[in-house]
Amino acid sequence: MRVNISVNGESMAADDVWEGESLLYVLRERLGLPGAKNACEQGECGSCTVYLDGTPVCACLVAAGQAEGRDVITVEGLASGGELDEVQRSFVEAGAVQCGFCTPGLIVQAHSLIESTPGVPADAEIREALAGNLCRCTGYEKILDAVRLAAARKHQP
Repeated sequence: MRVNISVNGESMAADDVWEGESLLYVLRERLGLPGAKNACEQGECGSCTVYLDGTPVCACLVAAGQAEGRDVITVEGLASGGELDEVQRSFVEAGAVQCGFCTPGLIVQAHSLIESTPGVPADAEIREALAGNLCRCTGYEKILDAVRLAAARKHQP
C-alpha cells in the first residue's frame, strides 16, 4: 500500500508499505529520517517519540496506515532554517546529550511540555512529562537542566 503523510511540513509518500509496518520504520527506512530511534519496539522507552497531529506518540506503536493523511513532526522538523530549536540547543549546552540514542525522543517530549506549560515547569512536572523516556547513560540531572534552560529562554520577557 502507499502511505501519504506530511512530515515536517512536507508532503511525502511511502510505497510498498506492508500492513504491519510501523510509522517508525517508514520514517527511518523509507523516508530517510533517522532521528526517531528504534529501541524497544514496544512503546516503553520513548526513543521513537514524534508528534502525530500535534500529540507526542511512540512511532513504533503507530501502524503506518494510521498515519495516512496526517501530520508528523520529527526531531529533525523542530529545527528551522538551519537553526536548532531552543530545546535542541539547550540539550547540547547543558550536556544532556550523551550517547544520543534517547535524545530525540526526550527532545520531542520536552518540546511538547514547554509548549504547553507557561513559565518554567517544576521538576516534578518535568519528571512526569519525561517518565516514558528512558536514558541509560545519565542520572537525568543534565536533562532536567536542559528542559529548565529551554523553558526559561522560551518564556523570558
